[in-house]
Amino acid sequence: MCIAPQTFRSRNEEYMKYIVVLGDGMADEPMEALGGKTPLMYADTPVMDLLAKTGEVGLVKTIPEGMKPGSDTANLAVLGYNPRKYYTGRSPLEALSIGVDMNATDIAIRCNIVTVSEEGEYEEKTMIDHSSSEISTEDAAVLLEAVRKQLEWEGYHFFVGTSYRHLLIWNRGNVVELTPPHDILERTIGEYLPADPVLREMQKRSFAILNHHPINAARAAKGLHKANSIWFWGAGTKPGISSFEEKNGKKGTMISAVDLLKGIAVGAGMERVDVPGANGGLETNYEGKAQAAVKALLEDNRDFVYIHLEAPDEMGHQGSLERKVKAIEYLDSRIIAPVKAAMDASGEEYRMLVMPDHPTPVRLRTHTSNPVPYLIYDSRRDIHTANAYNEAEAENSGIQIEEGYTLMDRFLEKQIGNETPLNS
Repeated sequence: MCIAPQTFRSRNEEYMKYIVVLGDGMADEPMEALGGKTPLMYADTPVMDLLAKTGEVGLVKTIPEGMKPGSDTANLAVLGYNPRKYYTGRSPLEALSIGVDMNATDIAIRCNIVTVSEEGEYEEKTMIDHSSSEISTEDAAVLLEAVRKQLEWEGYHFFVGTSYRHLLIWNRGNVVELTPPHDILERTIGEYLPADPVLREMQKRSFAILNHHPINAARAAKGLHKANSIWFWGAGTKPGISSFEEKNGKKGTMISAVDLLKGIAVGAGMERVDVPGANGGLETNYEGKAQAAVKALLEDNRDFVYIHLEAPDEMGHQGSLERKVKAIEYLDSRIIAPVKAAMDASGEEYRMLVMPDHPTPVRLRTHTSNPVPYLIYDSRRDIHTANAYNEAEAENSGIQIEEGYTLMDRFLEKQIGNETPLNS
């Protein structure tokens, strides 16, 4: 018998395992090159589609009205934290991951190492690549040290993060308006430079420091983009996120390669697992992430695991349709499939939530605020709302959750009846 999700409660709820698989930026738009399908519709995802046939598929708005569509606000919402209440900026969350102890008067600012064009004055240059060909942390650390030696003025401190993602702490600073570099790809950067004169000067001077650095000469010889400028964005104040375990009664584990998610985990008091070879790119350690999740659930007796995959988002920013499809297929075959197989073999009851945090359309190469498809699978019962997992099936299900942060309560079976028909 098929039991409606609104009425079911497990007698052994305390023994349930909860798994979130987050494909960052996985949602997209229908594309002519794919015969009118989105990358998620086009990709070969037999496991997600199998889960959808017995699961609940719908749409959820992860970005609150009026807030910018970032992975920061969206992932807070997916974890059940209302972004309007808990969001104080992206970089402060990354500071938690790096281990920076912020003062109440500090401002954290993301410091990307980016690729800009080499011709003309700095204001005339074009933003080529927000990730400098997904530069390694090792190379980026050397370049950031060169910047630090010349630009770390009193009250400004640089900290190394992961790959192209680094941090500036501005003592007694201001939360200034700054533009994410992935929002201005292929545009002239002049009108997007910081209005603050010190931050603006730092960015301009960083080009002279970095463009002819030996590491960049070697990168250019290999056909890689030079990592030739720093770029500031995502300013914010010290965050105050409540404990996930106290809020939900679940011991949580975060598995991610990026500092943003690790920082959210630190703030929420969740365990972090650093998987060797996990780098936020397409060629990341998928199997290692799956194994870490299974170990956390079945050996370490964790109740809740959040597996974050950055690759679909990165491929969207790169404008690479083929590689975004591949990232989605890898998510299905190399993370979801082995985790499902291990959980089924264990005999444990579990629920799995599969979703993106936001769309990153290949056409736009940046984020949008559109609702995203979610899938909830429950090993105990059959809830048939769709025939596959993708944007079209989610829309056709007639379920849309307007407040994204309430989806976690629905997933954990704490709250029911919060779905709204699309035509209401």
